[in-house]
Amino acid sequence: MKKLLLATVASVAMATAVSADDVKIGVFLGYTGPIESLVAKMGPAAEEAIAEVSASGTFMNGSTVTAVKADTTCVDASAATAAAERLITSDKVSGIVGGDCSGVTMATLTNVAMPNGMVMISPSATSPGFSTAEDNGLFFRTAPSDAVQGVVMTEIIMDRGYNSVALTYTNNDYGKGLADSFSAAYEAAGGEVTISASHEDGKADYSAEVGALAAAGGEILVVAGYLDQGGKGIIQASIDTGAFDIFVLPDGMVGDALPEAIGSDLDGSFGQAPNFDDSPFAGESYDAAALIMLAMQAAGSSNPADYKSKVFDVANAPGEKIQKGELAKGMKILAAGGEIDYVGASQVELVGAGEAKGVYKEIEIKGGKLTTVGLRIPSL
Repeated sequence: MKKLLLATVASVAMATAVSADDVKIGVFLGYTGPIESLVAKMGPAAEEAIAEVSASGTFMNGSTVTAVKADTTCVDASAATAAAERLITSDKVSGIVGGDCSGVTMATLTNVAMPNGMVMISPSATSPGFSTAEDNGLFFRTAPSDAVQGVVMTEIIMDRGYNSVALTYTNNDYGKGLADSFSAAYEAAGGEVTISASHEDGKADYSAEVGALAAAGGEILVVAGYLDQGGKGIIQASIDTGAFDIFVLPDGMVGDALPEAIGSDLDGSFGQAPNFDDSPFAGESYDAAALIMLAMQAAGSSNPADYKSKVFDVANAPGEKIQKGELAKGMKILAAGGEIDYVGASQVELVGAGEAKGVYKEIEIKGGKLTTVGLRIPSL
């Protein structure tokens, strides 16, 4: 009993020591690159959660929390891993919100997070590969897998009466994973994918790619790309040549920047993105930061080795439901030894390998603007 008491005292002393220092959390997103218009909302959303907790005085015996930003670029794995390494070794962060795009996130998980024992919670890395990737219990995501999105996209297209599509995807982990999952789901449902062709980002001219897509046929064109890069270029070239006039927009293409750039020619196009209020993946970014801090509070430690096992606990039932803006309430409940079920901005529920179960908003472009026309709960 005496030994147990001494261990408990030592544990409390350690938690107090940790709480005396400012805790730093990396916000690791593509501030430059093909989704920077989305990150313009995602980064501030994560910082909002961090500021909310820091100002509350309820975290880790009154500890403050500071956001440290780093750029994934979305596409450059070398730059991303170097930036993540700096977050850990120089900035001394205790958790990372991110990455964002699947390729750079996988590279960072494998080459930086796992060797350093660092927790990462991504708001937007949706490649199905993460569901089976080795992660030592360090990786979570608040956005659902594209294995789910492929089924949801199939249901939306079929419900609108389209039985054949051409498909183009950005040539990386995100694009290939989504293209494969969609093709399998759509063909299983009786649809025809006339062509599935990759495209490279950063090109000035996509007429050759569009020519091949048009030659293959298809009632509409599915564009599994990025709204600030090749995906936008494919759509503009299709409109300019009359190759296609209706486009299906998966999550990487959903944002106000696309209809603002294309205009009313995009009207009638449709798609889906994980449940969002302000902008795709912004709510998920808030929630990723919230889960890191709530897990730390539950563990009484900002050491990833201690709090990684608490992420599922705070994200799921049982416990009192905690909404966006109620992080101080959640912290108080955890500090008192209670349980919470964090709901947050994106209806968080973690399943499987630490990923979101997922709810999608169905969107359509009307009058040159992105509008929400329905909610889709995956039938998986």
